[in-house]
Amino acid sequence: METFENLVRAEFTPKHTYLNTASNGLLPARTVGAVQAAVRMRAEGTPLGPLYEDVEAARASFARLAGVPAERVATGASVAEYGGLIAASLPAGAEVLTAEGDFSSLVNPFHTRGDLKVRAVPLERLAESVRPDTALVAVSAAQSADGRLADLPAVRAAARAHGARTYVDASQSAGWLPMEADADDFLAAVGFKWLLGPHGASFFVAPRDFGGLTPLLAGWVAGERPWDSCYGPVEELAHSARRFDVSPALFTYAGLRASLELLEEIGVDVVHAHDVGLADRFRAGLAGLGHEPVPAPGSAIVSVPGLGHLQGELSRAGIEVSDRSGNLRAAFHLYNTPADVDRLLDALTA
Repeated sequence: METFENLVRAEFTPKHTYLNTASNGLLPARTVGAVQAAVRMRAEGTPLGPLYEDVEAARASFARLAGVPAERVATGASVAEYGGLIAASLPAGAEVLTAEGDFSSLVNPFHTRGDLKVRAVPLERLAESVRPDTALVAVSAAQSADGRLADLPAVRAAARAHGARTYVDASQSAGWLPMEADADDFLAAVGFKWLLGPHGASFFVAPRDFGGLTPLLAGWVAGERPWDSCYGPVEELAHSARRFDVSPALFTYAGLRASLELLEEIGVDVVHAHDVGLADRFRAGLAGLGHEPVPAPGSAIVSVPGLGHLQGELSRAGIEVSDRSGNLRAAFHLYNTPADVDRLLDALTA
């Protein structure tokens, strides 16, 4: 059996110190090869049936990572489209509880409805802020801006106590933080960050009863028999969450299938220990330099107030991080090493 180090070395060849997975994950070699093979199929006129098989394989792989049956997983292109479906299902005047400063793709669909009561509270007060008239609690498992983790067990318990549903955006956590999608009503995640896939794919976990959602974006792929649903109204929607599918970006899913297979091969628990260990090493080093990051224990994302202006200088030095509202954001994933952490600390010392 290959070791973690051997697998990573075989799959990733970054030319720089890449600490920006919270923006985009690096593509494994197997993923690049899968995308190139898919492109060649189009160029050569080869039948594309295998690419649709890739979509189903990616769906099944994500379902295993999420801890739910594949029948509960829909495939799409963005998180916002599924937030839009949830928003459309709510009655006028319903309250949606969110965390202050959460990612726009999660919260904006509820604001654009125009007739919902969207209430934002500090992340640490989310669970205690659920009240009897709350219909939905929508939150990112890990905050994009600074890596803070939501207390999902507390949020779920509070939502259940008040008859509210929960909607979790796992875009900044799926791939390094173990998921418990079965514990939530809805969960969505993009594929191009910690899941290491190309842009243009997302996953959505719906409840078995579909949670009152109407498949407003349904096309032929949402039919129970897609290839018999190409013309006229779809006579029979899929009996599974596939009714919420949108027409897939085939090249993207061909690559994403390979990326998810790598994550399953390594194991998210192993990735979690690796990523958080590097983040903790960085936090300890920052303390030695007199810098205090945003408190986010257990997160693979570290945000340092006041240092965001260094992003350009660090990039020119071959160290890729992000500037988020003046904070320097570093995100550690399976292809990073202790040497990467130390190089960033040395650059901040200089």
